[in-house]
Amino acid sequence: MNILRTAIATSLLVLANLASNAGPAQAQPQLSDQDISDAYIYLLGRLYVTRQQQLDFTEGFKWNEIVHRTPGAVDWPNPNLDVAYSEAWVAVDEQSCTIVTVPEVKNRYFTVQFLNGWGETLANINERVFPNKPYGDFAVCLRGANVSLPAGITSRIDLPVKHSRILARVALSDDWDGAVALQHQFKLTATGNPKIPEIPKTPIFELEQFPGVEAFDAAKAALDSEPDINPGLEHMTSLTLEVAKAAEDPAERARIDKLIHTKALPEIGKAGGIIGHGTIENGWARPGMVGEYGIDYITRTLVNYRGIWANLKPEVLYYRGGSDSSGAELNGDNVYTLTFPADALPSRFAKYFWSVIAVDSTRFRVLPNPTKRYLLNEQTKPQPNADGSLTLYFAAEKPSAAPDGNWLPTPKGVVYRLTFRFYGPQDGVSNGTYYPPPLIKVD
Repeated sequence: MNILRTAIATSLLVLANLASNAGPAQAQPQLSDQDISDAYIYLLGRLYVTRQQQLDFTEGFKWNEIVHRTPGAVDWPNPNLDVAYSEAWVAVDEQSCTIVTVPEVKNRYFTVQFLNGWGETLANINERVFPNKPYGDFAVCLRGANVSLPAGITSRIDLPVKHSRILARVALSDDWDGAVALQHQFKLTATGNPKIPEIPKTPIFELEQFPGVEAFDAAKAALDSEPDINPGLEHMTSLTLEVAKAAEDPAERARIDKLIHTKALPEIGKAGGIIGHGTIENGWARPGMVGEYGIDYITRTLVNYRGIWANLKPEVLYYRGGSDSSGAELNGDNVYTLTFPADALPSRFAKYFWSVIAVDSTRFRVLPNPTKRYLLNEQTKPQPNADGSLTLYFAAEKPSAAPDGNWLPTPKGVVYRLTFRFYGPQDGVSNGTYYPPPLIKVD
């Protein structure tokens, strides 16, 4: 009898275990707060590009047609006022390449930059990349495409994507007319009829107003239209789609929206101080990555936010100044000086040119002022001090000691940032050991 009872008990236990194992699947673990924050920051980097793409085509852009901007235009974040810009969206596929015609440019900086839909730099056409012949007709093709090309092609450039963004830059120097004449000689011609993509409909938001949970409503369209080509980020794509799926549930949607505002945005703000994984010294932040980001999606998002279409470090390096020597934010109510020693003038660190602009701290637009001066560079003819050093001034009104070419107007009551550019970085800028001197508040 005892044996029978034991057998029955054992059988019941086995059946219970089987029933348990065969029962309804356990609920998936809830996405963590950090998962949601990470996915939002990752997705936001793509949304900045789709936002700009929609604005471009609303403005009148057409695929494989170049738009030549008027020099001096300032209505976008952190504009580079040293160059004449030309822009385009390029479509190629298995049957069609795009011919980029580049004029011969002598004794003047230029580059034609190609970026993908995440703001990653794919290629440049210039004398650094093509030292033997940086001009002529360049065939931009989809990698592996077997397309018959016209005779006389200078070089073929294979891209890993079908759709890319061009940003061409020609240095203005002290000859704007010459720069504009060269600018208008850059041309695009498709060899065939590439399939034109549907532009993803994603939120078009003001830069100072981050999207909330609605960002995830566009996640599938954003990610499907332009897969992230960076190895090591596949899990972020999957995670972002998981969060997007979770956002379909009303309870989770409210939680996700709350976490965007209470966790993700503060994390963006904190990371912004050092441009992601960059470094800061003398009040100047230097990015760790720029132009190509690997797995550093945080920096990619921050750069797309504050200065979309950034190029590679060998082309240009940007420093951002947001505080004076005491650590206080820069404010137009104050007067600041920035003094470079005679043996470390900005020109020492830039093969081509340097410049500094001031932008507001929310939209990153240049600061309006009665003089309509928005930058300092060699063309403003800054005057050295008697000992060979160079002092730049930032103030609402020109300090009495400041030569006119050394002064950048910064309106009263405005919290602002400085962007210092070194084109053709060299010496300490190229190897990461240099930071501009601290900004000194003048009492």
